[in-house]
Amino acid sequence: MKTVFFESKDDMEIIIPKDLIKVLPKKIIMFTTVQHVDQIESMKNQLEDIEVKTIKLSHTKHPGQILGCSIRKIEENCDAFLYIGDGEFHPKALVLKNDKPVYSYNPYSKDFKSFEDADNLKKRQKAGLVKFHSSKEIGVLITLKPGQNRMKKAKELKELYPDKNFYFLMADTFDFGSLEDFNFLECFVNTACPRIGYDDNIKIFKPVVNIEELNNQEW
Repeated sequence: MKTVFFESKDDMEIIIPKDLIKVLPKKIIMFTTVQHVDQIESMKNQLEDIEVKTIKLSHTKHPGQILGCSIRKIEENCDAFLYIGDGEFHPKALVLKNDKPVYSYNPYSKDFKSFEDADNLKKRQKAGLVKFHSSKEIGVLITLKPGQNRMKKAKELKELYPDKNFYFLMADTFDFGSLEDFNFLECFVNTACPRIGYDDNIKIFKPVVNIEELNNQEW
């Protein structure tokens, strides 16, 4: 079945708070979601005393656009990142992959905050990895969504870890509560959106590790 994607844009005017501008360092890279990419130049102009750069990440269409699955180690020189959008998944993923401060502004709630380090996320990741390596019965979460389906990588787990039993659980969108039906599983490997391993893991009754953390690879 052919899939067609349409960009949904928000016509709300984004005004970056002056209190946030005051604490931003002199050289930043700005990211936002597709809903707000049309306002990137306007937002740049509000940061007139700051050197603002936008870059294009993999899987994205526009410079400055961010997708959870496209966040990587960014080699471009900057002092920090600025994320404009709702939610905390994107800034958490940025700081986790780059170990640089991330400032975020939610244009809906008007709140802004900074993410200085990823210690808690790293501890959670490490706990998931330890549990994976000590477990034998592993559930593998596989989405049917185009662009996020990683069946090939999921199947490679059997070759990489022949001493473990892998059970492939496939869905378009996961009902995390239903995973409790598989109470014999000791751990889950997430091959879908990495958000599941960063944020949604608190909704799952057993530890979760993203497949990229096992294979040390980019999504």
